[in-house]
Amino acid sequence: MSAFTLGKTDGDARAGTLHTPHGDVPTPAFMPVATQGSVKALDPDDLKKVGARIVLSNTYHMYLRPGVEIVRSLGGLHGFMQWDGPMLTDSGGFQGFSLAHLRKITEDAIIFKSHIDGSTHYFSPAAATQHQEGLGADIIMPLDICVPADSDRATADAAVEKTNRWVMLCREAHTRQDQHLFGIVQGGLFPDLRKKSADFLTSLGFPGYAVGGLSVGESKHDMYEAVGFTTPLLPKDSPRYLMGVGSPEDLVECVARGIDMFDCVLPTRIARNGALFVKSGRVNIDNARFRSMDAPVEEGCDCYTCRTFSAAYVHHLFRTKELLAFRLATIHNLRFILRLMEEMREAILQGTFAEYHNAFNERFTAPDEATRREQKRKWLDALAKSKSTSG
Repeated sequence: MSAFTLGKTDGDARAGTLHTPHGDVPTPAFMPVATQGSVKALDPDDLKKVGARIVLSNTYHMYLRPGVEIVRSLGGLHGFMQWDGPMLTDSGGFQGFSLAHLRKITEDAIIFKSHIDGSTHYFSPAAATQHQEGLGADIIMPLDICVPADSDRATADAAVEKTNRWVMLCREAHTRQDQHLFGIVQGGLFPDLRKKSADFLTSLGFPGYAVGGLSVGESKHDMYEAVGFTTPLLPKDSPRYLMGVGSPEDLVECVARGIDMFDCVLPTRIARNGALFVKSGRVNIDNARFRSMDAPVEEGCDCYTCRTFSAAYVHHLFRTKELLAFRLATIHNLRFILRLMEEMREAILQGTFAEYHNAFNERFTAPDEATRREQKRKWLDALAKSKSTSG
């Protein structure tokens, strides 16, 4: 089965269709993240109602709990989660970056010390592939090496070399014909290394290609430059997946640079902290101005939260720490992101993406660069701390 059909382009922006055994996905597409088999606070019906067509789950975490064999015996991730749509699993490579204090990278594998009980786990390229075959996602990723944004050229080059060696081992271990194995382009912020990685991967003929190693601390300008340089190196008739990117402004800018697929925890994570997307940017629902607001969080929003409840009620839920707050905020943010993808696709099909792009930039104000990078650093630090102290 071909993984992708390119329908129409408008500049470098693309509208296409991703093909999987569990159904087709119109692109551009955003994948909500079900790290441990669940998009936090939502069930599969909620996901369908907000417009999700494909979700992502995390191989490393599902391997640790409940275990690949349990998931396999219960129908794979689709049966286990009761999600009947397309799914993608990552390989554990990002955990090799984010859990640096709990892992050792050797020539042959990433060796993790479990954040749950301290036990040791050996993720080789073959093992990461076999785990994903057991989990049964429609699209799987090879084990790769992701390096920090400030890595020097020698470090980034070594990561490309190892990623290239490991992807060959992943291909050899991959046996399921009903799964698409994508390649992952690495290379940090060095154009020649990105080209080296892309040239090697495209010579092997993968059904799709991911751009990895971005949104790891670099500036937005540097990320956009790297994406803009990398996408023309990839086949036009294959899907292009930018890993770990999900803020609205980044989605629009990277669709403009030829990306088809995205995933990120950002929309759901900030929702649980009371930060909600609106057309003009982000608002904090905990702010006093929402205390008596007898109107939805955003007029005209078609999500369940805005169609049903006042901003005052959502404000109250957060102030009183009611669990419903997490669900309503997450529904709103995911619907905002997925509607954004739908609007961009329609603009591409209509040949009006440039106008859409400009209008978005005129109305949407993103957090300033210093604030964004500090938030990212705090999130990565908190992630590492939570993994080292949980259990």
